[in-house]
Amino acid sequence: MWCAQQPRSEAITPLISPHSSISQKKSHATQMQLGIFGKYLTLWVALCIVAGVTLGELWPSFPDTLSRFTVSQVSIPVAILVWFMIYPMMARIDFTSIVDVRKRPRGLALTLIINWLVKPFTMFIVAWFFLKIVFAPWIDGDLGDEYLAGAILLGAAPCTAMVFIWSYLTKGNAAYTLVQVTVNDIIMLFAYAPIVILLLGIGDITVPYDTVLLSVVLYVVIPLAAGYLSRRWLINAKGSNWFEESFLPKLGPVTIVGLLLTLILLFSFQGKTILDNPTHIGLIAIPLIIQTFIVFGIAYAVAKMWKLSHDIAAPAALIGASNFFELAVAAAVSLFGLNSGAALATVVGVLVEVPIMLLLVRFVNATSKSFAHAHDGTCCPAGATLAKGLEAND
Repeated sequence: MWCAQQPRSEAITPLISPHSSISQKKSHATQMQLGIFGKYLTLWVALCIVAGVTLGELWPSFPDTLSRFTVSQVSIPVAILVWFMIYPMMARIDFTSIVDVRKRPRGLALTLIINWLVKPFTMFIVAWFFLKIVFAPWIDGDLGDEYLAGAILLGAAPCTAMVFIWSYLTKGNAAYTLVQVTVNDIIMLFAYAPIVILLLGIGDITVPYDTVLLSVVLYVVIPLAAGYLSRRWLINAKGSNWFEESFLPKLGPVTIVGLLLTLILLFSFQGKTILDNPTHIGLIAIPLIIQTFIVFGIAYAVAKMWKLSHDIAAPAALIGASNFFELAVAAAVSLFGLNSGAALATVVGVLVEVPIMLLLVRFVNATSKSFAHAHDGTCCPAGATLAKGLEAND
């Protein structure tokens, strides 16, 4: 899954600043074959989806019990598992290097343009065309409107938590990804409601700002603070060599396990909804999948046209392609109801996003050589240390 290596321009300033000697020792790690955990990640994701649906069906009280631990439509158990996914990436970030983002503004500009000027509107166009025109004979008009509303809620919410996984797996620049996500979150607080209102064509919609704010705190602020504080404390206590060579490689499996357990939990909540609507699940999935490929293609092509380095281009394109489905599901439930078509559409977004994004991750890694500046193993040790951790865990 790891992208091939290619010489990096000296003009590109690395935003993660590892010690050069450590990086040289580890540069060969990106060449290693992944263990069975990483090599067949798509299979594990599929099995976890099946396991989650089965768990929800065989043990109906399980999701009901976990639903009690919810604040402002945000599941605290899910948030805890998201911390396991994100913390290893946050711990790898040299936070003093974040200021260097200003030297490479085009990657941030691309993220903002795609997420706020392109993606919500392409989602609306694609979903409207399929759900209201192509599939009209099979979907009742009012139900089609609800499905369209759910798609809009997905398209207007740029990815926050899961994007760190995609950046991780493509050896993206973790510090730069953090800045992209942070700026998106700030804009989302002010732009999410107006865009949703505009695309839904109504003026009396109430967007749950408490859900937005709590999601940002849980999925970004808390793991970010934990990563910063633990990195600083461990380096001061044990030294940089120990932190880079002993501590970080052990975090690789933690991220993947967190991802898989999160999927089991999410689909234990939504399993009955999926099983009760098999035909409509497929109809809703088609425009969502097409939209994902369209937005990714636009972002990735523009990144190449702008000659962005691959560690910036990959996360920028993947942020645009993925959605903040935790927020979209919560907003759909609070606005339209748990059993609404809008809620079902957002659940389908969860169903299709992970497998499609893993496919795009493979494509991004396979095409890294086509970019002017790829990876040399020093700009971002995350991929190498994850590979090392996975190999050790095999």
